[in-house]
Amino acid sequence: MILSSHSFRILHRMVYTCLLTLASIGWCAAQSAEKILASASAAYEKSNGISAQFIANIQNEKQGGAESFEGIIQMKGEKFLLTTPDSRTWYDGKTQWTYMPSAGEVYVSTPTSNELQYINPMIFLRSYNKDFNLKYIGESTSDKGKTAYDIRLTAKRQSDMDKIEIQIDKTTSLPARMTVYMKNGIRSLFRISSLQTGVNQPDALFVCNPKDFPDAVVIDL
Repeated sequence: MILSSHSFRILHRMVYTCLLTLASIGWCAAQSAEKILASASAAYEKSNGISAQFIANIQNEKQGGAESFEGIIQMKGEKFLLTTPDSRTWYDGKTQWTYMPSAGEVYVSTPTSNELQYINPMIFLRSYNKDFNLKYIGESTSDKGKTAYDIRLTAKRQSDMDKIEIQIDKTTSLPARMTVYMKNGIRSLFRISSLQTGVNQPDALFVCNPKDFPDAVVIDL
């Protein structure tokens, strides 16, 4: 989830020009969203490893109930390590391990790209142009008081995921907030509280060694 501030003044003039003719409004908005996310994807690829702390709020809008927690995600290319109070998930680009301390189990699987988006929604940056319809919503203010750009992504294909709304800090060109809406009424809001680039984590960080959890039962899915 990353963004570049590449020629936004030019984009704004384009938007203004489009407003002069109704036929051009939709085209311009689509172009803005596509350029913003293309820059975001490029910035992520050049980040050389990211470490981010986040606050998550998971809410069931149909049945009620909510849960909030803090977590840390380490990312480098396709790889990630996600740590929350209840679990730890490693992904090395092919294999995924999820350790659940409460159950004393390590689950091993080979997730699909769609499954990965539910675990690490930031992965959508790699496939946004083929999996989502884009819409540039406008500007807003992040939790840290910074000007940000808002993009809405709506799933093109049949999916459990309905849409994603992402807020990208204009100054840092990095994500500030993301909301994932599921068709079952689950809404997941992620607020980035701190983010560091250029971490350059070793590949071993994204691989789980079951020997580190000798008392856990390994379940190969």
